[in-house]
Amino acid sequence: MADAAIPLAPPRASILRQPGLPADAPGSRRLVVAGQGVTMAPVQAGDTVVLTNREGGQRGEVTLVDTQGRFAPAGLGLPPETPRCVLDMLADAAHADVRRVRDALTRRGVALASIEGHACFSPTSPAGEQIEFTVQHDGLLLVGAPAPDMAVDLTDTATPIDVHITRAAADAGPTPLPEPLAVPLQDIRIAAGTAQAYVVKAGQYIQVIDVEGRQCSDFQAFALDKVQRGLDRGLDATVTRTLLGRSYPTPGLPSKAFDRDCTPLIEFVQDTVGRHDAFATACGPRYYDDMGYPGHVNCSENFNLALAPYGVAPRPAWEAMNFFYNTALDEHEQLHLDEPWSRPGDYVLMRALTDLLCVSSSCPDDIDPANGWEPTDIHIRTYDAALQFPRAMAHRMTPDAEPRMTRETPFHPATSALTTHYTDYRGQWLPTRFLNEGPVAEYWACREGVAVMDLSALRKFEITGPDAEPLLQWCMTRDISKLSVGQIVYTAICHPHGGMMDDGTVFRMGPDSFRLVCGEDVTGIWLREQAQKMGYRAWVRSSTDQLCNLAVQGPKSRELLSQILWTAPAQPTIEQLQWFRFAPARIGGFEGEPVVVSRTGYTGELGFEVFCHPRHAQRVFDAIWQAGQPLGLKPLGLDALDMLRIEAGLVFAGYEFCDQTDPFEAGIGFTVPLKTKPCDFVGRDALVRRKAAPRGVLVGLALEANEVAAHGDGVYVGRAQVGVVTSGMYSPILQRSIALARVDAHYAELGTALEVGKLDGQQKRLPAQVVRFPHYDPDKLRVKS
Repeated sequence: MADAAIPLAPPRASILRQPGLPADAPGSRRLVVAGQGVTMAPVQAGDTVVLTNREGGQRGEVTLVDTQGRFAPAGLGLPPETPRCVLDMLADAAHADVRRVRDALTRRGVALASIEGHACFSPTSPAGEQIEFTVQHDGLLLVGAPAPDMAVDLTDTATPIDVHITRAAADAGPTPLPEPLAVPLQDIRIAAGTAQAYVVKAGQYIQVIDVEGRQCSDFQAFALDKVQRGLDRGLDATVTRTLLGRSYPTPGLPSKAFDRDCTPLIEFVQDTVGRHDAFATACGPRYYDDMGYPGHVNCSENFNLALAPYGVAPRPAWEAMNFFYNTALDEHEQLHLDEPWSRPGDYVLMRALTDLLCVSSSCPDDIDPANGWEPTDIHIRTYDAALQFPRAMAHRMTPDAEPRMTRETPFHPATSALTTHYTDYRGQWLPTRFLNEGPVAEYWACREGVAVMDLSALRKFEITGPDAEPLLQWCMTRDISKLSVGQIVYTAICHPHGGMMDDGTVFRMGPDSFRLVCGEDVTGIWLREQAQKMGYRAWVRSSTDQLCNLAVQGPKSRELLSQILWTAPAQPTIEQLQWFRFAPARIGGFEGEPVVVSRTGYTGELGFEVFCHPRHAQRVFDAIWQAGQPLGLKPLGLDALDMLRIEAGLVFAGYEFCDQTDPFEAGIGFTVPLKTKPCDFVGRDALVRRKAAPRGVLVGLALEANEVAAHGDGVYVGRAQVGVVTSGMYSPILQRSIALARVDAHYAELGTALEVGKLDGQQKRLPAQVVRFPHYDPDKLRVKS
C-alpha cells in the first residue's frame, strides 16, 4: 500500500444515526401534542415555530403567554385573518397532558379564565401539512390538539400535532430541564464528576434526571435510623436481585430495592429509560489505576467525601444502583458496557419507604463509552409524600418517537378491584392473572363457560378517504376489495422482502372507511408513508386512545351478550352475528352506551370483542360483569390467554413471527392469496419466491415429557439443530406438553420424531413428535359454532 499511486484518504469520523438524541440539533426543540392534549414550551422573540399536522385531519390551537403571565396571541406573528379560538381544553381534568400544563400555568400565576388564541389546521388537512410563524415576544408557547370524543362506530378520532422550535439566538444555552412533576421540595444540581448527599423523608419522592442525556448516575441509600446508630447498611444489589428475581427493580410489582438486612428502602415509580445496571460497583480508583489513569476522579471517592459528614465509613468501591449505565451480559457471561440509552430529560422516579440518607453522583468516566465520552450534569428533585404519581415506564414505539409513559386502560378501575398482578404490555398496564383465580382457573372458564379480558392495548387506526381501499389493497396481503361493510378479515402486513411487519384485523366501516386493529404503532406510520409514496388520497389516523375493547370469550359468550346488547333492526342480533362480522350495538337498549361488537377473538373459542369509548368503559364492564355472574363469568389475564392461543395455534409477534419470518413460515400462509388476489401488494414478489422454496415450517409438537418447552429452545435431530420452539405450554385439556415450533421443511411431516433441547441443547432432550395443529379444535368447529 505504501507504493499506491493514490494516497489513502484520512480516517473518517464515526457516522451515527441517533434519532432523538440529542432531541434535536443545537438551537432547536421538538415537542408533540397528543390528540385532545396541550403542550407548553418557553420561546423567545425571533424563534421560528413549525406546527405539523402529523396524521392529517386534526384541528390545532396555539397561543402565547407573555412574561407578565398574560395571554398575548398577537405575539405569535400569525396573520390577522387567522380565526381566534378559546383553548377551553385546559378545563379538561381527564387528560394527563392537560392537567400537567394547567398545573404549570397555575404555578406561574397565569389567569386561565382570560385564555384566547388562534385556530390552525382543519378536519381536511392532509397528513404532514405545516404552519410556520416567528414569535414576536418572549413567553410560553401553548399548542393544543382539540377534538370531540370519538363515536365508536365513526372515524372522528384525535391525533398528534408536532411542534418544532428553532431558536433565533446562535447560542442555544443550557439544555432546559423538564417541567417539574409537581412543586419540588429540593432542587439539587450535581455537576459533572461530583457527588452530593441529601436526606429524604419516608414517602417522599426522588427524581434523578439525566440533564444532557447519556450520563450515568450512581445512587446509594441508607435507612437514616441505621446510619444514626452507626450501622453501615446501604442498598444491596445482590439482595435486591435475589428477592426480585430480576437484574434491578422496575415500576410495577418487582419495584423495591433492599438493604443487607432485607429492609425495603426505595420503590421505583417511574422510569423513562429502562436500561440501568446493578452488577458493577460505582467506578473507583482501582479501575482507573488499572486502565493507566492513576489519580482519576471517581464516583466511589466522591461518595466517600459526600457521606463523611454523616459518619458513613469510606469504601474503596461502592455498591450502587447505576442509573442510565448501559451494561449487559453476553452469551459468554462477559459483562460489557456501551453508551447509555438515556436522552436529555430522561429520569427515574423513586419513593422513599423509610427516612433515607441518599447520595447521587454524576459519573466522571471519560475513558470509555459509559457516559457517551463526555460527562455532564445530573439533577435531583424531591417531592412531597402527599403527592400521587402513577407507576409507569416510557415507551418509544419507533426509535425517533416521543416517549409515552405506561398508562392505565379505561377498564383499570374495574380490573384493579380484582387483581394486583399487572404487566406493562405495549405501554399499557394489563392484568396477567387475577387474585383467587389464577391462570388455570381462568383458562377453564374460557374453555367451558365464559371469560372477559381487557385488550385495550391493541393499536387501532382509522383509514378513510376515496383511496382508502386501494391503500389497503397495496399494503395488506388479503384481498380487501372482497370486504363488505360490516365484515372483518385477518391479514398479514409484510415488508418488501416478505418478512412480516405486523398482523391484524381490518373492519370495513363504510364504503371508504376502514378500521385496522393490530399490534404496532409503526404500522400506522408505514401506512401513511405508503399513501404518500403511491399518491393515494387517504388518511391514516390513530384511534387507540379513543377506543378500548373487552374480549368476551367462551361457549357461553353469546348467551351473555345477547342479554345486554341491543342492535338496531337493520343490524344483525348477537344470535345472528356470524364469524368475522361486526355490528354497532348499545348496552341495555336504545338509550344505552354505544359499542361495536365483533365476532372475533384470540382463544380458539366462540367469542366476541366489545369496543367502546373510554368514557363508557366502566358502565360497559359493569354490564358484562353483572350479566355474567349467573353464567360463572371469570376475568382472564395474559397468562391464561397465552395458554389458550397456543392450543389454538394463534401466532404472536416476537414468537411465531418477526421481520425475518414470512407468513408461510409463521403458519398463516392462508392470509396470502397469491392465486386469487388480482392486484400487486407490498412483498408479493418476495412471497412468491419464498413459498416456492420454504426455509422453515411452523408445526405443532406433542412432547412425550411433562416438562414444558420454552420459547427459544432448540429442536434437534441427533446433534443437529433443525428448528426452534416458538411457544410452549402444558395443555390442561390435552393433559400433555405441547409446543409450536419452526422447523426445517424436511422435518415438517406429521409423525416426524424430533427432540427439544434443554440446558445447552445437548445435555437434556425432551422427545417430541410433529402433530397436526392447532392442537385444540383444528377444524375450528367451536369458534364457528
